[in-house]
Amino acid sequence: MKVLSIQSAVAYGHVGNSAAVFPLQRIGVEVIPVYTVNFSNHTGYGAWRGPLIAPADVAEVIAGVEDRGVFPEIDVVLSGYQGSDGIGDVILDAVRRVKAANPGAVYACDPVMGNAKSGCFVAPEIPVLLRDRVVPAADVVTPNQFELGYLTDTQPDSLSSTLASVDALRASGPDVVLVTSVERPDREPETIEMLAVDGEGAWIVRTPLLPMKANGSGDVTAALFTAHYRESGSASHALGRTVSSVFDLLTRTHESGARELQLVESQEFYAHPRMQFDVEQVR
Repeated sequence: MKVLSIQSAVAYGHVGNSAAVFPLQRIGVEVIPVYTVNFSNHTGYGAWRGPLIAPADVAEVIAGVEDRGVFPEIDVVLSGYQGSDGIGDVILDAVRRVKAANPGAVYACDPVMGNAKSGCFVAPEIPVLLRDRVVPAADVVTPNQFELGYLTDTQPDSLSSTLASVDALRASGPDVVLVTSVERPDREPETIEMLAVDGEGAWIVRTPLLPMKANGSGDVTAALFTAHYRESGSASHALGRTVSSVFDLLTRTHESGARELQLVESQEFYAHPRMQFDVEQVR
């Protein structure tokens, strides 16, 4: 499997491509990373150095990859945080060209906008871009519950309302939806869930809620789920493997006391997930 991953990159720590590439490589996926920024560290620190990469320069890198005749071999185009309208246009153009070269390729979009605790933390034009143009072009989308609500103009909270929101999102274009950070009022205390839906059904996994904030964990989740789904065609299989790997990554990070994901130290959890959580079919 080959993945063209168009995302941000940092020198220190693990977000964007700096979070997604290594776990994919560890499970045997060939990754072609294209950077949209090259920062010293993620912006959660409040200070960082390094450049935003101009959309035209990102497009040039992608064109250079295309010149090598690689596009027919690409199975997945993966994108995450989009810093500007221009980057969105570059990604959508790359998706069109990859799919023209390989009609079996899929586009997986992590529609990064914000979360329930912090609200929306991207430029005002980005949510509109994602909702109106990018997500409808995607085959796989991986929003958190907050982002799902924005994309569908709904308020998902219960399982039934979250499933209804997913149905509305799938009706706009994507076939496969992974909803992260699902928090239902009737869930068991100190737990959190992930929900995966495709044309075959809907499945949910519940894990303990760890008392931590982990920048980059969504990037790892989107990458692993997309790769597992592309390989197996099974949302339940992809969900179970992804949740197991990410939970163990977060547990090791929490126990370490480190601010950054213990991405390299957790590598066996990607290659050999313990599959310690039940995957429950809910539809």
